[in-house]
Amino acid sequence: MRSLYSRVFLITVAVILASSLLGFIISNVYYHIQLKSFNDQKLVTIAEQIKEYAEDDPERMEDYLHNAAALGYEIYLTNAQGEDHFFGREFRKQDLSRQAIDQVLNGEVYHGVAQFPNKLFITGFFDNRLSNTVGVTVHLDQQIYALFMRPDVILQFGELRIFFALIGLLTVVISIALFIFSTRYLVKPITQLTEATKQIAAGNYNLRLPGTRRDEVGQLAGHFMTMSRELERVDLSRQQFVSNVSHEIQSPLTSIQGFAKVLADDSLSPSDRQHYSTIIEEESQQLSLLSRQLLLLSSLESGQEAITRTTFSLLGQIRQAAKLLQWQLEEKELSLKLSVPDTIQLHGDEVLLMQVWMNLLGNAVNHIPNGRSIEIRAEQTAAHHLIYIRDTGDGIEDEHLPFIFDRFYRADRARKHTGRTGLGLSIVKKIIQIHDGQIEVTSSSEGTLFTVSLPRL
Repeated sequence: MRSLYSRVFLITVAVILASSLLGFIISNVYYHIQLKSFNDQKLVTIAEQIKEYAEDDPERMEDYLHNAAALGYEIYLTNAQGEDHFFGREFRKQDLSRQAIDQVLNGEVYHGVAQFPNKLFITGFFDNRLSNTVGVTVHLDQQIYALFMRPDVILQFGELRIFFALIGLLTVVISIALFIFSTRYLVKPITQLTEATKQIAAGNYNLRLPGTRRDEVGQLAGHFMTMSRELERVDLSRQQFVSNVSHEIQSPLTSIQGFAKVLADDSLSPSDRQHYSTIIEEESQQLSLLSRQLLLLSSLESGQEAITRTTFSLLGQIRQAAKLLQWQLEEKELSLKLSVPDTIQLHGDEVLLMQVWMNLLGNAVNHIPNGRSIEIRAEQTAAHHLIYIRDTGDGIEDEHLPFIFDRFYRADRARKHTGRTGLGLSIVKKIIQIHDGQIEVTSSSEGTLFTVSLPRL
């Protein structure tokens, strides 16, 4: 299996080679489309100047052509009798057709450079063949000659060709060398992330990754650390959940077992027997409530709880919840103030949202001292229904506020028996979340405020 390092390196080399090839092809296409005709016309102008000089001084023509060749041109001179003369470096391929020679002898200009065939991987400027020339007619001593010429690329650009070839080669070599080191820089944090995933898979969440980089890889490392801490928190929550469930089940079971043994004593008085039977019944009800709430929370979190959405009155639900808790309100002499417009219509699961109001109102009733008050107020915005449940109790300490929606969390760390499971607010938060809403809590020594936000239709 190839490592990421080797893959990046091979891709880099492939990109360099492909870029070089593509650059050559584009340059060649540009030469054929744009530069070839321009080069042809320039060579024709030079050939015309050579022709004029030769016709003005025929006796020195041969010396002049040798000098022109020495300055960087390849020249071919011929006539109708087939007398051929070459000046300068030899043509690589002598493929000039007789038709082209006759054309020039008849006074026409030969545009072999402009007419050179377009070839994808052959640059016409460097193709040293006789057909890739320009030709003009030269009149010397009553004789007609055809003069063909092209630039001697090696003579004119020999050193430059080596220079640019060296630049290209060194560019590729140095680029590859730099990419080798830069690839290590890129791949190293990913290798560290790979090792970190193995550690997490083994259950080790106490990881530290370098956080000095500010690029995408650095952001990935930061998000990975966040995920690691969240997984650690979830794992601790899972362990705590198992511990809490075990404790919540074990306590009533122990009571039931103990009092069941006591009931087996024949000498027990009828009043004591009735008392212990009542305790067993209460503990059984507590276990039943715990199991129902655990099942409900599990089904809500897994999405298995069927949500039946209907439209109903918020005021009607609040009044029903208050009616169910009326005896507790009267027993503790609590005043309840409702300020809920009857025009507010909720769209959601009526049964589940009823649990929200029952739980929040029931918590307020159970936790505030006698003689205090509770206020339930609601209002509408353009996009949401806002429901406020405020009590005038002693408040919740700041250290407990971030955890009150956790399962089994209680401010009373001694876990005194209160008849409640510690799952109510967890269920409330989950129900509101599946209704695309939010719940927030603020508290002070003057009381506690729960704010529920639910989207409007």
